[in-house]
Amino acid sequence: MSEPVHLDIAAIMRYLPHRYPFLLVDRVLECRPGESIRALKNVTLNEPFFPGHFPSRPVMPGVLLIEALAQAAGILCFVTANVVPDENTRFYFVGIDGARFRKPVIPGDQLILTARLERSLKGIWRFAAAALVGEHEVAHAQIMVAPETAR
Repeated sequence: MSEPVHLDIAAIMRYLPHRYPFLLVDRVLECRPGESIRALKNVTLNEPFFPGHFPSRPVMPGVLLIEALAQAAGILCFVTANVVPDENTRFYFVGIDGARFRKPVIPGDQLILTARLERSLKGIWRFAAAALVGEHEVAHAQIMVAPETAR
């Protein structure tokens, strides 16, 4: 078993091409290459989607919860492959199965994003992913990512 990796926002930005307002991972709390990742997303009222989703009761869109999980899984891919991406190297979100949403995510919540590598076959990586607020699961899905060359 390898030592866990911890990443701050500067390191995350080296692994992910996303930028504001679409970068949805603030910190990697623990990444075990080839195994799993635990990352953090602080949800604040100043997120650009809250004014329209929904003005009277701000709720983080489910599709963005899934995107945040996919970004965490992408970081795990790059750390596992020991690759820092460039303009020619990217992992893309290529599939989702079994997505379920259990509870709304609102401003002030701290999302814990988890992904566990289930398998890697022919360049496609499959993860069991879940988002939690505190001890409560708010969403989960099976996520698949693949490098640009495998598409």
